Amino acid sequence: MPAPFAVVDRTSALEFLFSRINYERTTQIPYRTGGLKLERMQALLRLVGDPHRAYPIVHIAGTKGKGSTATMIARILQAAGYKTGLYTSPHLERLEERFVINGQLCTEQEFVQLAADLEAATLKLEEREPLNRCPTFFEITTAMGLLHFARSGAEAVVLEVGLGGRLDSTNICTPRLSVITSISFDHVKQLGNTLAAIAREKAGIIKPGVPVVCGVCEEEPRNAIESVAILQQAPLLQRGIDFDFSVETDAAGRMQVEYREPAESPKTKLGPFPVGMLGEHQATNAATAIAVVRALQPQREFRISEDDIRVGLAEACCTARIEVVRESPTVILDVAHNLASIEALLAALDLRFPPAKQNGGCRILLFASSRDKDPTGMLKLLLPKFDRVIVTKYVNNPRAVEPEELCDLAHSLGAGEKVELAAEPQAAWQRARSLASDNDLICITGSFFLAAELRSQCVS
Repeated sequence: MPAPFAVVDRTSALEFLFSRINYERTTQIPYRTGGLKLERMQALLRLVGDPHRAYPIVHIAGTKGKGSTATMIARILQAAGYKTGLYTSPHLERLEERFVINGQLCTEQEFVQLAADLEAATLKLEEREPLNRCPTFFEITTAMGLLHFARSGAEAVVLEVGLGGRLDSTNICTPRLSVITSISFDHVKQLGNTLAAIAREKAGIIKPGVPVVCGVCEEEPRNAIESVAILQQAPLLQRGIDFDFSVETDAAGRMQVEYREPAESPKTKLGPFPVGMLGEHQATNAATAIAVVRALQPQREFRISEDDIRVGLAEACCTARIEVVRESPTVILDVAHNLASIEALLAALDLRFPPAKQNGGCRILLFASSRDKDPTGMLKLLLPKFDRVIVTKYVNNPRAVEPEELCDLAHSLGAGEKVELAAEPQAAWQRARSLASDNDLICITGSFFLAAELRSQCVS
């Protein structure tokens, strides 16, 4: 059993939290072997007063887009005047990023008190059944977030799933609305190697009678989600059937989304709404977010106007989601780590930063990947779009692919002399900066952990 810590300040709070098993930083996740137990999470929350019952929740799963969609929903609710909690994971620079209220991180004093209270609850739980009741890092931090929202008087909470859905620690809630943004291949060892299998795991967040908003259009995963919704007698609102959208993009790459509900009589049209986040894939996320708040409107607590939607979508932003962190040269930081998100990144770069806009400048890629991802598939997509490629590995997590392996892989895919390696992210960043002129573009992508290790240097 991990040693107890007397949490008295932020340092001891972090020592306590990082002493727990953290599956974000391990090479094996026991998803199908009984290592993840919702009963343990439920028991932990009971010891701190079941805070997740104190406010209405929107629960969001999906392979990609769930973080951006969650942020958009939270920002719209905030614009409508509701004190809104947002729980996302992982964090980039500070653990407090995982639970924010109206865009504000909790204070250090609040963070320390939350950690102290969860330490006491954790130790009490482990005294009862020490062999199999040891809460994980993610369970404890999720409980901290839920408790923070209750203590702060949140009027609504948007809760993002960490992994999958069915066995995720966030799945202890009974939300007002469940959301599934998209289904594509990711975490196949844990969730399954078909889109239908992955969809069924993510559809595990669907609760009896609770409405579901589904942004999935592909037939195989959508059929799997629909079958779960029918079994749970959960009303299902589907993109392409119950809601849809069109998008217009100007010469500068700025988007406006028009939202439609074609099944309604008379047909509903809203917008167009400007979308602050970069990339046409964000139009899909925006439409899903609008469908969510439209589904919340009939519920007595919520009054959300078209102006609230307009403000929320325009002002929503997500760190390291095609984030422009510098200019001259342009530096893009993105956490894309699967094929679908890499495709979305490249489409956004071609739209917003085409070679013509760079006045002949070149594109430089800085890339790292995790072993449980698909570096081959990602590099196949990325290599033709960049003039220079620097591969590296993040250093604060054992899941990284070695840069020598990535370099060999790039050569096998025909990268030739344009690829080189750097032993660690800081050296890769310095090399990219030495190569780049003011008209060039540097793109850092491939892993959340890489973005986390480099962001502070890129923005300084």
